[in-house]
Amino acid sequence: MKKNCDSLSRRSFLKGTGLLVSAVFSGGGCVGGNSLCKKTSRQTNVIIVLADDLGWGDLGCYGSDFIETPNVDKLASEGMKFTENYAPAPVCSPTRAALLTGQYPARVGILDYLRPEDGGLSRDYVTVAEMLKRNDYATGMIGKWHLTGYAYHGAKDEVRAVDHGFDEELVTEIKGVGNGANYYPYVFRDQEISWTSVTEKKLPSEEYLVDRMNFEAVNFIERHKDEPFFLYLSHFAPHTIVNGRKDLVEKYRKKHKPGKSGRENCYICQDAGLEGDPLNHWAVDHNPHLAAMIENVDEGVGKIVQKLDELRLAKDTIVIFTSDNGGESNITTNAHLRKGKSSLYEGGIRVPLVVRWPSFVKADTVSDSFVNIMDFYPTILDAVSINPDPKHKVDGISFLPVLKDPTVPGRDVMYWHYPLDKPHFLGGVSAGAIRKGKWKLIEFFVTGKVELYDLEADEGEQNNLAAKHPEKVKELLDMLAKWRSEVGAEVPKGQISSK
Repeated sequence: MKKNCDSLSRRSFLKGTGLLVSAVFSGGGCVGGNSLCKKTSRQTNVIIVLADDLGWGDLGCYGSDFIETPNVDKLASEGMKFTENYAPAPVCSPTRAALLTGQYPARVGILDYLRPEDGGLSRDYVTVAEMLKRNDYATGMIGKWHLTGYAYHGAKDEVRAVDHGFDEELVTEIKGVGNGANYYPYVFRDQEISWTSVTEKKLPSEEYLVDRMNFEAVNFIERHKDEPFFLYLSHFAPHTIVNGRKDLVEKYRKKHKPGKSGRENCYICQDAGLEGDPLNHWAVDHNPHLAAMIENVDEGVGKIVQKLDELRLAKDTIVIFTSDNGGESNITTNAHLRKGKSSLYEGGIRVPLVVRWPSFVKADTVSDSFVNIMDFYPTILDAVSINPDPKHKVDGISFLPVLKDPTVPGRDVMYWHYPLDKPHFLGGVSAGAIRKGKWKLIEFFVTGKVELYDLEADEGEQNNLAAKHPEKVKELLDMLAKWRSEVGAEVPKGQISSK
């Protein structure tokens, strides 16, 4: 991809003359900008760490007494933990599109996970990475992209992270993901090539995928320590098939006996000459591979924070940790929340969120304000005082005021649109949803059934109140239909909706 030479020249000039920290964006990007920001000595860096299919109850700070996540827990104690953060979709590609564009997936048109032969995120969108790059940020994406099909599988136009504002794209997929081939050379069974972009081994002994990604993240920070940077660390973990680092797997096997397997066959076990799933890759509870992968992701958070502290960049860096959707309920727990990945019940869309920004966010705070991952886009731009591109529509709402004061209300309403031609392999069905205040309504497109829940009284969504509150059902259905019309959302032919 052709580099923006003017931007790079200006960045180099500012670095060379020492003006980078005292030019237009001095004071963390807040001079002449958002009055909520505090002055700091340099432009604010941004790091997003995105887990893949992390369950609501998979972190210590969110209630896990099995999986050890001391670094994310510490991140929460030094920053803000959110109790009502939502993914824009119950599966990965739509959420990733929303994170980078600040738009509802229904507006973007990516409504389900992309298949290997699909097209990709249109280059017409102005991503948050592009906005930061225009303002002299070094931008890097490490890991799972999943916003394109792949040439290897016959996709006609492979759209990569470097097409969307990222200077660097490291340890990413070049073909279908989710196969458990997590050790170098990252080759699935007897396939002829690695499923990743990795061409050489960098770590001693057996190189494990999460370790390699964590290594590249720390290296990226080190290489760009003297300029503002945006790092998007998008893990493949703990997506199934879960296959953790061996030492950590053994640790968790000893900690608690793995639950029974949810599958009769496991290809990793088969390749080892074993029948069934004796290695516990599909254990339905106390899964040692799941726990190992999550702890491994947590180790990376610790290494990132350690590097920021070492370089004295902590106060000038926003660190965001979250997940793209809920956990797979066949191997993990979403605690008291109903269902999991692929479902519009809370277990599929409510996800952990921790934000650390020492110069702005008070330590050990908790917010019950409603936020959505697509809100990251305007929040980040707001935090560094960059005006959005007027030609790019943003549905997200900045929650910078919430980061300043956790009692400030976030957004009041949010919508989901998840139309499917057939049920998801994890059980999710074609549906739409709306949350307004304490009320949440789910509309099932195939049957026309509607469910209404009071989430203040019933977070587990066990008591359908649709029959008791027909006026609320009508109000929310009308809002949902109007929103679908505004964003151009489509319902599959032959399915039922209020539109």
